[in-house]
Amino acid sequence: MADTAQRNIRITKPKRSFEDHTDWVTAGAIFPDGHRMVTSSRNKTLRVWDLKGGVVLKKLEGDIGNIWAVAVSGDGQLIASGDEEGRLIAWHGETGKSLTQSIAGHHHQILSLDFSPDGTVLATGSWDSTIQLWNTTTWQVQGKPINCDAEVNCVRFSPSGELVAIATDNPVNPRTLISMECITKFKIAINSHVISLVWTPDCTRLLSAGTISDPTIREWDTSTWRRVGDPWSGHTSHINALAVDSTGTLLASASSDNDVRLWRLSDRQTIAIFTTAVQVFCVTFSMDGKHILSGGEDKKISEWAVPKHDPKDKASEDMLPENASEGQVTNKILPINPTVRNACIIGNLPTAEELLTQEIDGDGNYNAYASRSVLMARKGCWDNALHDALQSITIQPSLLGYVSQGIALCGTNLFRDAMKSLDLAFMFTDGDSETIHILLLIKAIALFNGNRHEEAMLRVQELAAACPNIDTLACRVVEAYLRVQLGINALSDLHHNEAADHFTAAINGDVFSSEQPIHSKYEVFVVLFGWDLKSLWKTSSQKRCLALLRADRLAEAHEAYRYIIDMADEATLASCRDWCLAFEQECLALSSNNGDTALAAKSYDTSIQLYSIAIELDPANDAIFAKRCKAKLEKLLWEDALLDAQKVTELNPSYLGHQLKHAALHGAQRYDEAIAAFEIMLSKLNDTSDTQIRKLLQQYATSSEAGNAIQEAINVQLENTPHRLINTVTGRLCDRGAQMIAFKMSAKYKELFSLTMKHRDLRMERIEKAVETYFRCVMLSHRWEENEPLLRNIQNKDIYELNPVGGIAKLQSFCKTARGAGYLWAWVDTCCIDQTNNVEVQQSVNSMFVWYRHAVLTIIYLSDVLPSSKSGALAKSVWNKRGWTVQEFLAPKVVLFYQKDWTLYLDDRSPNHKESNGIMRELGDATGIDAQALVAFHPGMSGAREKLQWTSMRVTTLQEDIAYSLFGIFGVNLPVIYGERKQNALGRLLQEVVAQSGDITCLDWVGKSSEFNSCLPASIASYGVPPSALPSPLSEDEIQTLVFSLRDTVDVELASRLYQTLNTLSAPQFAARRLRLHCIAFAVTEVRPRRGENQESRSTFAIKADGLHDLCVNTDDEPILSRARPAVQSFLLVRPWHRSLLDLPDFTNATNFHNPCDTERVEDLSPPVSLSHDSPSGSHGQIGPVDSQSQSRALRLIVRLGQPFSAFLLAQQWGGEYTRIASDQNIIVQVKDMTSIHDMMDIRTLEIL
Repeated sequence: MADTAQRNIRITKPKRSFEDHTDWVTAGAIFPDGHRMVTSSRNKTLRVWDLKGGVVLKKLEGDIGNIWAVAVSGDGQLIASGDEEGRLIAWHGETGKSLTQSIAGHHHQILSLDFSPDGTVLATGSWDSTIQLWNTTTWQVQGKPINCDAEVNCVRFSPSGELVAIATDNPVNPRTLISMECITKFKIAINSHVISLVWTPDCTRLLSAGTISDPTIREWDTSTWRRVGDPWSGHTSHINALAVDSTGTLLASASSDNDVRLWRLSDRQTIAIFTTAVQVFCVTFSMDGKHILSGGEDKKISEWAVPKHDPKDKASEDMLPENASEGQVTNKILPINPTVRNACIIGNLPTAEELLTQEIDGDGNYNAYASRSVLMARKGCWDNALHDALQSITIQPSLLGYVSQGIALCGTNLFRDAMKSLDLAFMFTDGDSETIHILLLIKAIALFNGNRHEEAMLRVQELAAACPNIDTLACRVVEAYLRVQLGINALSDLHHNEAADHFTAAINGDVFSSEQPIHSKYEVFVVLFGWDLKSLWKTSSQKRCLALLRADRLAEAHEAYRYIIDMADEATLASCRDWCLAFEQECLALSSNNGDTALAAKSYDTSIQLYSIAIELDPANDAIFAKRCKAKLEKLLWEDALLDAQKVTELNPSYLGHQLKHAALHGAQRYDEAIAAFEIMLSKLNDTSDTQIRKLLQQYATSSEAGNAIQEAINVQLENTPHRLINTVTGRLCDRGAQMIAFKMSAKYKELFSLTMKHRDLRMERIEKAVETYFRCVMLSHRWEENEPLLRNIQNKDIYELNPVGGIAKLQSFCKTARGAGYLWAWVDTCCIDQTNNVEVQQSVNSMFVWYRHAVLTIIYLSDVLPSSKSGALAKSVWNKRGWTVQEFLAPKVVLFYQKDWTLYLDDRSPNHKESNGIMRELGDATGIDAQALVAFHPGMSGAREKLQWTSMRVTTLQEDIAYSLFGIFGVNLPVIYGERKQNALGRLLQEVVAQSGDITCLDWVGKSSEFNSCLPASIASYGVPPSALPSPLSEDEIQTLVFSLRDTVDVELASRLYQTLNTLSAPQFAARRLRLHCIAFAVTEVRPRRGENQESRSTFAIKADGLHDLCVNTDDEPILSRARPAVQSFLLVRPWHRSLLDLPDFTNATNFHNPCDTERVEDLSPPVSLSHDSPSGSHGQIGPVDSQSQSRALRLIVRLGQPFSAFLLAQQWGGEYTRIASDQNIIVQVKDMTSIHDMMDIRTLEIL
């Protein structure tokens, strides 16, 4: 209904404004007391206002998003709000306190909510297409959600409380409250959705309002559910809210066109327009009906005074019916015989021409000439048309005569003359505004037909803007028709996008929503120009689909097609059935092919959109469902992909659907179902008769194959993992079986299992990595203290539930720290080893280095380092004095130091303290271990003397542990025999080191001899003294100088023999406590005691030996030397043989060093080797000519042998073996004359006990 029936009051300034919100005001509700109002905003808050004072009484905040709906219960005790995330909060109406937490009631935003009249039920409507009914006492949902099949825009209880009206993007849907049965459904208009609803107080009427495509209000009779009267027109954009006053006489509407309109319900007329500068989202009446309150984008609430009115006022009785004006105008412009007019309307131009010619021939009627001129113009016979128009005007000037002349002149491109003729036509309008309006449109159409398109369109648009109170529908009809013609022209020129835009503009021009058919309402255009207004909607809609399709805008083309199917009546659909079939086939082919292209190009969103179009056109095509499923899988849309996969299995029982289902379920982490789906797929492949498809089985693994591959990786991983671990989540100690059960019950295992089945060629490294990630373990390094928990204390218990005292507190904190770092397993030596099981203890001691090396993290707990400690506290910690802790910080790749309160040492938050220069520097200074070894230590035999020195000052609770703690550092595996005492334990270790590596640096010590073997120290502390302090090695220049000086003074041949002999010596052998050592021996000729003044327990002896300078030796083994008589008992000073004297690599670094297991027995001793000229011929007797290179090597050897060296003093036993006489200092000796080779040629292999 037009607003022109009476004048409206337009108000632009509100009475007052309420300002405090900082974003759009989205909804509002008046309290029943009439004194307060609650409003919501997009700034995630509610405000309660005092309407009299205009001030904020309360600001309500909670765990909510942007709020789009608010309601107040009938007694004012409850407030409810709904936000864009689908969450609901209930508030107390008086105090403003929240009565509930944020309730996730919907999956999409809540756009509307309403209390039942008695306040016991709250209805919420959401864009997730559901309605929820909430009990306002328990705030639980009553019954199941109501599925509305479309986004819910509004929900309203009837005043009686018996009905609920629901507005969706589909029909309005009234339901009974008790059973929620749908009473009826009704669509509002073509291409429109209902945004808002309101009931009248007497329940006899329901009013609905639409979107920009139909910005009208419709009134519905609730007894018949039929529409009452015509739509109420006036708004030009979305009508966001409706409100009826308490008397039921006035309606207020708020729109995005920036207006609030006040309507009279009795005659559906607008009586006031309240204009703002922004979109208005909410509107309500004050309780006394004297004011309207609205809110919108301006962030405030505006209060408008309701103008005085008489509710009994009706429209003027002398107003013409709505269609009377158009009929009069048509008759005035076209005073044509009805028969002729009808012939022109249906396009029977020959009949119309014959009738008009007969009329002209009869009486020469000027109207007949003018009418025939129009007919000739429609046929394109412009000269005939112009002739007839001139004849008509000559007989009698008339409105139709000048109109026909103007049309004819435009057809001959005489536009200036045409405009003059059409201007003269205005003289015959009698000032009638409607006739003038139509005449101006005819003028524009004539220009358009003369190809003056832009000028014509501009005239129509200017006319609509200049005369908004005249018949704007006529302007919209003309503009729509002209746009269709422009679209057809663009389509012919292959300008598809331009054509689509024209057709869309025509359809959206709000032409086709009128109940009265436009072809009969505007016959004047049909008669004058031959327009087919009856098919205008069908033509524009079909042409738009075609243009969009040709422009490759398939989604829009399909949407336009759906628009036709949804909006066309049965007759129209029947008339275009063949067109629809052809369009569907073409659209299906294009969308499917383009979807394939997009999928190949990894444009997954596009491919999904295109496949969706194809599926809607061909819902039984399993191949398209499968391809859309693949695209969704690439987008990680697991649940959506699963729906498509299930559809594939329904449409085609082959393997493919189950394969896709497995992928979707795997991605959704529903691994049990994924594995089941995959096994079905394998069975489908196995059962198929198609040999090519059966070959696909080769790509996949069966469940047993997948399980075996993973079990193999588990076995490898657990080889380097402690037997027992603590689960940091459950707090329970788990043995290996429990660990594997936990893994196989975990999502990680099922994910890996599912993945392994799918990829038979999955690299073992990837499986091992997944297994390693699950089983990665955190180790603890700490100092044992009192009350440490043992295995029996925590077995079958949750450690987190134990009394947190002493060691239990440390254990709990350690496990929590490991869990907080994201690790499932933890190990502590105190309680994860059965200390009563000797076998397990031995296995643990020999495996511990490996466990620490493979741990993902080692936490080093410094119980005596306080949180306030500075750098240096680590060095002083007792932890740094313990024997076991050496391997516990050397073996791991990642360590973190924690202080007493379980905070990081020095607050160093780097992920690995081995990468912290400051901490490593402090640790290196404290331990004497070089930086490289601290950060990247490799176990092994090399550098044995240095490794022993690292631990020389450390202590252990059990004396044997000082040796056992070194097993991992040297990489040896030996029996653990507690009770054997430390000398024996250390002796066995060092014996193994020498035997395996040939490294004799561990024989370099001072102190007391071991009972195990006299060449070994009684205590590891003997290695605390640095190695022998020999003079600095000669430089290369010095060596060359000495070599040169020896060329003429040394028997080179004898030197070469010495070199060859030494070069053939094997590594030393050490077994059964007997050391078989290759030496250069010097016979002791005299031992004489020399007691000094300051020597108490030690004795000093002066010793003379063949070929050596005299020396003194301090020793505690005084009885041996005191009883010694060299004539009876022989003593030797020996130089242990080492390959470095030959510039050859050490045995420990040689790839083929001597293996004692492959030699003769230790008891089979070799006699001394003499290299004098008198030696018999044999292997050492003669050598070939000495070349210069060999000569140089031999002389370099003599130079080295002539330098000071560290010697052993040995005493021969009665059985021929030797024992080493220990000294409290290194015995440094030197040959008297390096040119005297005979003094250095006594090479022996001695057995030392």
